[in-house]
Amino acid sequence: MSDRSTEETAVRPGLGERLQAKLSNAADEHRANAGTRAPAAAPAAAGRGPRRARLRLTRVDPWSVMKTAFLLSIAFAVVTVVSVFMIWSVLGAADVWDSINRTVQDVVGGDDGGSFDIKDYLGTSRVLGFTMLVAAVDVVLLTAVATLGAFLYNMAAALLGGIEVTLAEDQH
Repeated sequence: MSDRSTEETAVRPGLGERLQAKLSNAADEHRANAGTRAPAAAPAAAGRGPRRARLRLTRVDPWSVMKTAFLLSIAFAVVTVVSVFMIWSVLGAADVWDSINRTVQDVVGGDDGGSFDIKDYLGTSRVLGFTMLVAAVDVVLLTAVATLGAFLYNMAAALLGGIEVTLAEDQH
């Protein structure tokens, strides 16, 4: 009777213990997959197809993801600032701003329209300043999101095993 009462009152393991068991199972599976590599085959014969290897991406280094994301977001920021400068220069060379000023003066009429200048609101320095501010915020946000994505991928890969990739050898 005492054996039965202990079986009925057995408590389910806690969340931490279940996660630890899942992680150790995933690690065991990873070790088993790493140990069963195919032996190196001879170069592909003329009639045979290319060699293939099935690999699993189980971890991404967050530090390398952060460095790469930072570099790419800096490049994106430079491209953004240069492209906005070029667009504003082309619009200025095409006399778009003077055309807008004349249109406002015609619509408003009289002396009220004569004091309006669109460059006071959308001048190159203001637009470039705003673009640089947005580019700086983008650098910080893109770097943070990419790094967070690497951490989340590592946690998901620990539970699910990662992404399986099949690589093929070139025929050359």
